[in-house]
Amino acid sequence: MRRRGMPGSARNSQQKVLLMGRCEAGKTSMRSIIFANYIARDTRRLGATIEVEQSNVRFLDNLVLNIWDCGGQDAFMETFFTTQADILFSHVQVLIFVFDVQSSDVQKDLEVFQSCIETGILKHSRDAKIYCLIHKMDLIPKAQRDELFQARKQELEHLSKPLQISCFATSIWDETLYNAWSTIMSLLIPNSLILKRNLKKFADHIDADEVLLFEKATFLVVAHHMRKQHSDPNRFEKISNIIKQFKLSCNKMQSNFTSIEIRNSSFAAYIELFTSNMYIMVVTSDPAVCSDAVKMNINTAKQFFKECV
Repeated sequence: MRRRGMPGSARNSQQKVLLMGRCEAGKTSMRSIIFANYIARDTRRLGATIEVEQSNVRFLDNLVLNIWDCGGQDAFMETFFTTQADILFSHVQVLIFVFDVQSSDVQKDLEVFQSCIETGILKHSRDAKIYCLIHKMDLIPKAQRDELFQARKQELEHLSKPLQISCFATSIWDETLYNAWSTIMSLLIPNSLILKRNLKKFADHIDADEVLLFEKATFLVVAHHMRKQHSDPNRFEKISNIIKQFKLSCNKMQSNFTSIEIRNSSFAAYIELFTSNMYIMVVTSDPAVCSDAVKMNINTAKQFFKECV
């Protein structure tokens, strides 16, 4: 097994995350996009994971993910469920199992997942949160995606009993990957309920339509509060994807992205570096609100939110 990363400290919440799935399901590609700033087209040059690769990833100030990226070749899978089961599946907080939606052997995929549940999670980490990502959905015609996803979801829910699972349809080529990982990460953050409650107070205080918090490195959404309904339920993840690509472009030019303001006749949106590990986005449709007032309120709230995380 290979390790890399940073040691945790006493104040960190460490979460062991198993990233599993059969060979070429897309596990390492999505990890590289979310945590290593790869863009989708560059993941083609990634090689297969050999056995288990461990990495420690800091998320905000108080959460360290101990990610175990498990190779998906059948020979490795056999040892995972036999000689390595005690080590691999002990003290797991999160299992993320990735399925290739166009797999040539769906039955084998389901058998491996069932072994993972019965031999691993049920015996060693029964309280682990389980997420199933039905991946590479961009390869399926749009008209067929929802029906296929629902059918796979039902199969997986049946195989997982008595445990509960959450399923996502994902692709590295659109915002669905950010949607899945934002949801997963937001549930792991210590004090997440306090963070969300304080974000609501802040949004109400400044009379904003919406306020969002993004983790600085990944630009995953960690908390949001909406005071006005919006027609696009995936807008947060689209923004994450767009701004992260913009950040990467800035980095290539050796420039730092700190803030951006977007304004038209209907709304104004402000994205600012908020704390050492978060960006904030404030959206308002009130034409009477000036930019300086919004930025002043953001600056005033910085120290308070820094103490929340």
